[in-house]
Amino acid sequence: MYNKILVPLDGSQLSECSLEHVKAIATGCNVPEVILVRIIEPVHGYAVLGEDWYKEAEKKAKATISNYLAGVADELTKSGIKVTTVILQGEPAEEILGYAEKNDVDLIIHTTHGFSGIVRWAIGSVADRVIRHAKVPVLTVAPSSCR
Repeated sequence: MYNKILVPLDGSQLSECSLEHVKAIATGCNVPEVILVRIIEPVHGYAVLGEDWYKEAEKKAKATISNYLAGVADELTKSGIKVTTVILQGEPAEEILGYAEKNDVDLIIHTTHGFSGIVRWAIGSVADRVIRHAKVPVLTVAPSSCR
């Protein structure tokens, strides 16, 4: 039924709440590939610190993220799941949606952060934007399911 599952992670334990669901679906449905994605958000105002500083900080961030994704991928691989890791740069919702469309993803599994009311309105919700604009099914995992 599913050939590619996209799993956005932000490096927090909360975002990793989806991983048990990913394991269950990937193994139960014999999914050929799970893609773990981490987005580096744009940095505004870095000109004050200089371009060299920005490039060095970006290099360190990519190395840290790469190590993080490799660790998560290793855990899924132990369950017999083929995992690909991807680091993208840009606005998270747009990057998730664009990657899913360009790479024939057929399911996105996303953890919500559980914001509601004015906080959700003020800062927005990546999961909400992904749900509203995805062209494929999106399974959202509530943070309360991980506690």
